Amino acid sequence: MGKQFEALKPEHEQFIAKQHIFFVGSAPLSADGHVNLSPKGHDVLRILSPNRAAYLDLTGSGNETSAHIRENGRLTIMFCAFEGAPNIMRLYGKGTVVLPETAEWEELYPLFPPLPGARQIIVLDFDLVQTSCGFAVPFMNYEGERETLQRWAAQKGEEGLKQYVEEKNRFSIDGMPTPLGVKISGQNDQSAVE
Repeated sequence: MGKQFEALKPEHEQFIAKQHIFFVGSAPLSADGHVNLSPKGHDVLRILSPNRAAYLDLTGSGNETSAHIRENGRLTIMFCAFEGAPNIMRLYGKGTVVLPETAEWEELYPLFPPLPGARQIIVLDFDLVQTSCGFAVPFMNYEGERETLQRWAAQKGEEGLKQYVEEKNRFSIDGMPTPLGVKISGQNDQSAVE
């Protein structure tokens, strides 16, 4: 059933590459704080090494993961097989937030597609890879990516995204501050909003 590994093996990376969705889990230290679980689509995850992964985080209605990482760093990424052999894989470790206009952003951002509304890159340094059976995960057919978020971000434009981030992404639902900078990448423009 469940197996644990200190790092990704080549077969783990192959499994991850086939997944169309992954889930990100984080939580504040406070017992009263809300645990967050976010689904992520699009081609935004990259394996950087057997113990490091990163994903391009797009502007959305909240920014819980960023706030939790700022406070305590704890982060889990989970993948589920919805087709083929059953499998669940979790990567457990510490996250960091990479913001635009940093040297690490300049290094990592070219690894991802230039999606509108890119606000930060979340990097996970993990020391535990766990697989489990996934016997109860249903079969589901992949039909394609939703383009709703991309259209929304493109329609907002750079100034609209900047204003949205200021209003909606500076604090978690528990009032925790995020490390998010104010620069947001444009759709076809690698420059940033001031």
